[in-house]
Amino acid sequence: MSPLRTYLAFLTVLGMTKLTLGADRDVVLLKSPGSPLVDFRFVFHVGSSHDPSGKEGLAALTALMLSRGGTDESSLREVMEALYPMAASVSSQPDKEVTTFIGHAHRDHLEPFYEIFRERILRPRFDPADFERNKNELLNFLTKSLRSSDDEELGKHALEWVLYEGHPYRHPVQGTVAGVQSITLEDVKNFYREHYTFANLQMGVAGDLPDGLTERMREDFRKSLPAGEERPRTLPDVSGGKGLMVTVVHRPAADSTAISLGIPLDITRADGDFYPLLVANIHLGDHRTFNGVLMNELRAKRGLNYGDYSYVESFIQEGGSTFPVPNIPRRQQHFSIWIRPVAPENAHFALRGAIFYLRRLVENGMTREQFEETREYITSYSKLWVQSLDRRLGYQMDSRFYGTDFYIDEIERRLATMTVEDVNRALKKHLDRWDFRVAIVASNAEELARAIESNAESPVSYQTPGTAEDVLAEDEKIRIRELPIERVGIVSAEEIFEK
Repeated sequence: MSPLRTYLAFLTVLGMTKLTLGADRDVVLLKSPGSPLVDFRFVFHVGSSHDPSGKEGLAALTALMLSRGGTDESSLREVMEALYPMAASVSSQPDKEVTTFIGHAHRDHLEPFYEIFRERILRPRFDPADFERNKNELLNFLTKSLRSSDDEELGKHALEWVLYEGHPYRHPVQGTVAGVQSITLEDVKNFYREHYTFANLQMGVAGDLPDGLTERMREDFRKSLPAGEERPRTLPDVSGGKGLMVTVVHRPAADSTAISLGIPLDITRADGDFYPLLVANIHLGDHRTFNGVLMNELRAKRGLNYGDYSYVESFIQEGGSTFPVPNIPRRQQHFSIWIRPVAPENAHFALRGAIFYLRRLVENGMTREQFEETREYITSYSKLWVQSLDRRLGYQMDSRFYGTDFYIDEIERRLATMTVEDVNRALKKHLDRWDFRVAIVASNAEELARAIESNAESPVSYQTPGTAEDVLAEDEKIRIRELPIERVGIVSAEEIFEK
């Protein structure tokens, strides 16, 4: 039995079942009798795309003031001392269009936990000391963590920076350095009053819940928040180009080279073409598995790096797992490829290699056998994305955002009638393009930029002998592959995200 079929058999043994979901206008309710935990996800339809110009980071700082600050009645220390014996937690997850407040508690502590969760959102303390600490946390992330110690994250944020130029998605959710520095506590209070309204709120709760809880929640928030009006920000189209626009982020201390590339997509989970493109993407670059072409060609056969993946929507990994976090829905998405750091001498080859295998898929399409195997894999594997009650709740709320049925059921339903012709048509329609934005974090920025701009040959360098003859033969095609380069630029890591 192949490793894939063994894995699928394992999923079958797990006995994944469909959920019974209840939902009304304001509360997504997921009942699970007997569950010891209660999960809260409150989603406000406000995110970094609502940051005023010059105040980038305001949505994230406001979220931190609620999730890592005190309440009217209690200081942050008193709140933490109350949560600690309950082994409960409250966190915030700001993104481009929404901000999610996430809470977990044992059902035995439901009442005192809900009181804290509610007060943090409805009656934040806005303590000046909390403000300074949270503001410094954002600045430290931008100036130290992102610029100095995490080239992979720097590359991914840099890709959005160049992909969404002139667009409210451009800056990191955490803001820009100048933007965060300019934010005052009064700015936070005003942003909270303007955007934290009942019309902007979607509530979700899961677990073994007492009767009347959801009605009480709805009434608590309806009475305490301004009624407001749901007004999604109008998003401009993302400008395209004719060829590759490459930005090399110069970080002298980088000992390897991280590469990200992407193009805007005009489809989301709400569109029919998303699902055949999802199948093609899993085949090309399934995240952190050896099912993907990129992972097998660049890592397994050539040992270039630790991993090579692709995505058809925004993807943020949940901790150390292989799964994405839920509740990062966006009305505009992009296709991206993430090449984890490679040796500097192989960076140009790795860029060409990723595009070589993408173009081969677009031009030749998937075979019927590849399609059938990938369809079977996704139908089963997608159920692992909702293996916890909390994740199921998050995905259900995302489905409300996109106006679809429960995402996992939607995948199963659509894949059941999908054909390989559907997949290959979607590939041609949405990915047969060359207008990629490319972000590369490198120490040899000038040398690499010149090589890419001139389409210089890029022979690959192997540390050990023994590479298969057919791989070496394919290397010869990749190293001379002409790319339609439209523009190459260099920016210092100390300058990007400055303002």
